Amino acid sequence: MSTRRINFAPNHIYHIYNRGVDKRNIFLEDTDRWRFLQGLCLFNDENASSNILWQLEKNRGAVTLKVLKEFIINQRKERDPLIRIMVDCLMPNHYHLLIEELKEKGITRFMHKLNGGYASYFNNRYERTGGLFEGPFKAILVNNEAYLQQLLVYINVINPGQLIEPELKEKGVKDINAVMKFAEEYLWSTHQEYLGKRGSIIIDKGLLGDMFPTPENYRDLVELVLKNKRFDEVSHLTLED
Repeated sequence: MSTRRINFAPNHIYHIYNRGVDKRNIFLEDTDRWRFLQGLCLFNDENASSNILWQLEKNRGAVTLKVLKEFIINQRKERDPLIRIMVDCLMPNHYHLLIEELKEKGITRFMHKLNGGYASYFNNRYERTGGLFEGPFKAILVNNEAYLQQLLVYINVINPGQLIEPELKEKGVKDINAVMKFAEEYLWSTHQEYLGKRGSIIIDKGLLGDMFPTPENYRDLVELVLKNKRFDEVSHLTLED
């Protein structure tokens, strides 16, 4: 479902995703992934200036989340989030986000800056022209807890897991321990945040933090979903093709 067919509303949660045009990879190096994460953080602010990323990157070289946090603190400005980013995952040719809208038109404004800013960066870096993404970002309303919980596991674990088990979603997990280990070591999802192994200035768990207040609660959900092969709620997602 595209953004032209959905009316976003504050206090509602949406699954947002998009992939590269012609299924091309949109993240070629870790530098690209860091750049996308910078956008997730800095564009989620009503008070952000239009050249915020230029200010950050000026004379700083590679920007990690630690540098990003220091930059935000040094700005000494109160942040006013447009959205709540609950979950994210960056894959070679696509990304997934789980977002709650906080302000009217917050998602639309945020995603316009995020996708536009990243596409401009990518085209400049790799000397290309034209659209980077296959179209407008896709958005689906998350309207029940079962879907929300499956999306949490799908985005954080099943997505990265398909890098080592390509048929994981269609046929189920062959080696749960291997998939769990791979997901725990994968840097580009929020799995580590939900396991309590890493903090984040980007992520605000919101309702999911209430549902899974401890890492053990979250791990139990992951194991339940993987063991029971309960992927019915996310069977329509085929961005990995």
